[in-house]
Amino acid sequence: MPFFDNIPLSVLIVLCLLLGLAPFVPEPHIVEKLRMLSQGSLRKPIDIFDLFYHAAPFVLLVFKLIRLKRGGTNQ
Repeated sequence: MPFFDNIPLSVLIVLCLLLGLAPFVPEPHIVEKLRMLSQGSLRKPIDIFDLFYHAAPFVLLVFKLIRLKRGGTNQ
């Protein structure tokens, strides 16, 4: 976990805003893919990869915040 603990929280927030929400127009991909998942139309491998790709920064941010709350990092 030392590598993950060295990633600044600000970097993860920027990744969430840029990569997680890109493209911004007409709607973020993460919103589109989550809607497809809830409707059951998320079937193509590229769409599944796209969901993981755009959701990864949010997952890392949540994991980092949990580690911060538990006192697992130095930041």
